[in-house]
Amino acid sequence: MGRSACSGRRILSCKELTVELLKQEDLHEKKRQSQSPLYARIMQTPLATPVPVLRLPRGPDGSNRGFAPDGRRAPPKPEVPEPPESRESREQQARASLRERYLRSLLAMVGRPVCFTLHEGVQVIAHFGATDLDVANFYVSQLQTPIGVQAEALLRCSDIISYTFKP
Repeated sequence: MGRSACSGRRILSCKELTVELLKQEDLHEKKRQSQSPLYARIMQTPLATPVPVLRLPRGPDGSNRGFAPDGRRAPPKPEVPEPPESRESREQQARASLRERYLRSLLAMVGRPVCFTLHEGVQVIAHFGATDLDVANFYVSQLQTPIGVQAEALLRCSDIISYTFKP
């Protein structure tokens, strides 16, 4: 088509460039095949059928796969029976209860004015709207800050020290 003013080379359209690249690719392929008959034979060989991977179950000790060296197939029973409710299960139940209460408090805040205490004692008031999935940000509206009112805003949970609202 036209010539570039800088290099004196011809400027190609997309279609012309594609055709030129395909020609060059064919030339390189023919050159490789002529140089190596083994390459041509390898390229004509069909690919082997893929074989599924067989994964062994976890071993009795739980950290490796396969079987234990001493031949046991089930984990050994503890010699001292654990109490029906161990410390870990009590902690887990307490964490679950606290998380449920926290999520319920978020649900109760929707549409209500909430007072947020931020770092350095800054207090702002806003209407709570929502939170993201991992509770990293709060979406609020009518955010009243010391320097003015924002119609909508995102508050990072890492910046919030506490919040209060009236149910």
